Amino acid sequence: MMIRTAALQLHVKPGDTVENFNKAAGCIREAAAKGADLIVLPELPITGYGLTEENYHSLAEAFSGSLITSFQELARELQTVLVVPFAEKYESRLFISAAIIERTGSLLSVYRKSFLWGNEKRIFSSGKKCYKPVETSLGKIGILICADAEFPEPSRLLALQGADLIVVPSVWSLEAESRWDIQLPARALDNTVFVMGVNTVHEGSCGKSKFVRPDGAVLKEAPRDGESLLIEDLDFTIIKNIRKAVPYLQDLPASFYNFPLIENNPEN
Repeated sequence: MMIRTAALQLHVKPGDTVENFNKAAGCIREAAAKGADLIVLPELPITGYGLTEENYHSLAEAFSGSLITSFQELARELQTVLVVPFAEKYESRLFISAAIIERTGSLLSVYRKSFLWGNEKRIFSSGKKCYKPVETSLGKIGILICADAEFPEPSRLLALQGADLIVVPSVWSLEAESRWDIQLPARALDNTVFVMGVNTVHEGSCGKSKFVRPDGAVLKEAPRDGESLLIEDLDFTIIKNIRKAVPYLQDLPASFYNFPLIENNPEN
């Protein structure tokens, strides 16, 4: 199945939610006009990254709030599947989350970042270490947010459950650029799945959003220092052939692992 996918590499201004939303919505419309079936935003594309806890408490929303509702309406209007990360408020806690929205506008799932990095731990709560692909009209899509992709196990669990594509919305730093270049192809090759890394630019981020084939080859990459609408057609049917040539999943089956696969329920 050929899927036209779009990675929106954006400069997100910390705290400027109105400008950030308008930019994100405009870029989604542009990607949809170019035929994108799946459009993915970077990590925290509306609030921005690196704010204070007080700022995030004032700007974060529930997954049932007006922000995600607006993106649901946009997905329905444009008939595209959207992955929209956001600062989520649940009761008294904050999460770095991502909403997966079907082309009908229905909210399929909310994933919460499970491995927090640095100062994030002082502000946000970790999501459950539960990794389950989301069944969409385009195929099974796994979601990891930034540092989640630095560990091999989450990607492997998604692949073992049938993920065709793992998307990684991120705010990935210049200091860690070499890890971005190594780990995304490694996650793709180790699990023989497509990987789509969607990063921000400026504000200390390294850009270089990219699409990676299941054999680890980088198909397309955005620049380090500029906004970019990166579009690539992904053919999920090649996964089967690549897995014949590189039989990692066959040689190391799911029974090797002893991790509980708990339903990732946003109400918990």
